Amino acid sequence: MAGIRLVVGLGNPGAEYEDTRHNAGFWLVDRLAAQQGASLRLESKFQGFLGRMRLGEQECWLLKPTTFMNLSGRSVLAVANFYRILPDEILAVHDELDLPAGAVKLKRAGGHAGHNGLRDMIAHLGVPDFWRLRVGIGHPGDRAKVKDFVLHRPTKDEQIAIDLGLDRALTVVPKLLAGQAEAAMLALHTAEGRKAEALGKPDG
Repeated sequence: MAGIRLVVGLGNPGAEYEDTRHNAGFWLVDRLAAQQGASLRLESKFQGFLGRMRLGEQECWLLKPTTFMNLSGRSVLAVANFYRILPDEILAVHDELDLPAGAVKLKRAGGHAGHNGLRDMIAHLGVPDFWRLRVGIGHPGDRAKVKDFVLHRPTKDEQIAIDLGLDRALTVVPKLLAGQAEAAMLALHTAEGRKAEALGKPDG
């Protein structure tokens, strides 16, 4: 595969949303930027905060759209078009209701499963072929409660689990930038299995 050239964190802008579950994608991008010494600056033409990082020979853009979740695709497409980045060179980092808090999975393509950020990215890019890093936030158990759930903060224990999951995800970023997706997936999912085994729970 081609290496990842754009890491997009999906979330909502503004202090009132900063610590909510729906902003897990922003959290990963912020951690990655801090780890690599990258600065994210508001770029109005891209409708988002954009920064550049380099790992060895690989260069990668980091993006946090400021369009609100359901219009994320506008920002992603603007950056992709300007820098000639193909869909399969994009990694979208997003919160995932279908995984327990702290679980982190990597996949390529697929549907949006009701996630408005993914839905809008697919609509604007025209294909679902981008990569996704799914950050588990758990599920409230009732579909009617989902909107309220994602727009609230995780519990203390959930936050600890999510932070550990984000740390595991950061360890495979160099492989993703180098085009070693299978190796990245194996490393991440093996770590997930070990974590689940240590907790005495099946790997979700």
